[in-house]
Amino acid sequence: MVSLFSFHYISRPTFPLFLTQFNPMARVFSSLVILALVFYVAMASEPSPLQDFCVADMNSQVLVNGFACKDPSLVQADDFYFDGLRMMGNTSNPVGSKVTPAFVQELPGLNTLGISMARVDYVPGGLNPPHYHPRATELLTLLEGTLEVGFVTSNPENRFITTVLHKGDVFVFPKRLVHFQRNIGKTNARAISGLSSQNPGIVTIANAVFGSKPDISMDILAKAFQTNTDVIANLQSKF
Repeated sequence: MVSLFSFHYISRPTFPLFLTQFNPMARVFSSLVILALVFYVAMASEPSPLQDFCVADMNSQVLVNGFACKDPSLVQADDFYFDGLRMMGNTSNPVGSKVTPAFVQELPGLNTLGISMARVDYVPGGLNPPHYHPRATELLTLLEGTLEVGFVTSNPENRFITTVLHKGDVFVFPKRLVHFQRNIGKTNARAISGLSSQNPGIVTIANAVFGSKPDISMDILAKAFQTNTDVIANLQSKF
C-alpha cells in the first residue's frame, strides 16, 4: 500500500464461451454478476462524500454510522484545524509511549473523508503494545529514532513479519492485523501514522483480554493461555 486510500481492481469473470456467444440471457447474467461485485467492493470501504464537506456535529442526537453533518453555514476554519500533534505526548506510563490521535473526534472536518493520523512518541525501550485497528490500515513514518516494528498474520499461519526502521523509513500495517512498535534506540523516537479511516478504532490486546469490563472468567483465560488462574488473576490486576 502506497497511500492512505484503497484502490480495488476486479477482473472480469470468465464464463463458458458457448454461453456468452449463443445465449443472450447469459450475457445479461454475466453483466449483473460484474455489477454486483463492483457494488460489493464499493460498499466494503467507507462511502465517498457526496458534498464538499460534512463537518461532524458532536452534539447531534442523530445516530448514524459516523457523525451527522454540522450546518454548513456554521462551519469555521477551526473545524478543519488541530494543533495537538505539535508537542511530545506524555510517555510517563508503564509502556513508555504515547499515541496522540488526530481522528474525527479531535478534527471534526475529517468526517466522511476516510482518513486520519496520529503522532506516536516513545522513550528508549518504550513500546506501543500489540494492538489492531478494526477499521483501518496504518502507514507509519519514522521521524526520529530507531524502531522495531512488526505484525502477525491471521490463523492458521500466524506468521510474524518484523523489521527495524530508521529515520525516514515507512512501514505499513495491514488492516485488522495485530502489530506493535518498540523503541530499540538510546534516544527518544517519534513517528507519524496515517490511517485509512476517520475513526480507525484501537483494540489493545492486553487491555481487551485482561482488562475487559466485566472480567473474562479466569477459567476461560487460564485454559486459553494454558496456565493457571493465579497467573491470570495477577495479569488482570494490572489492567
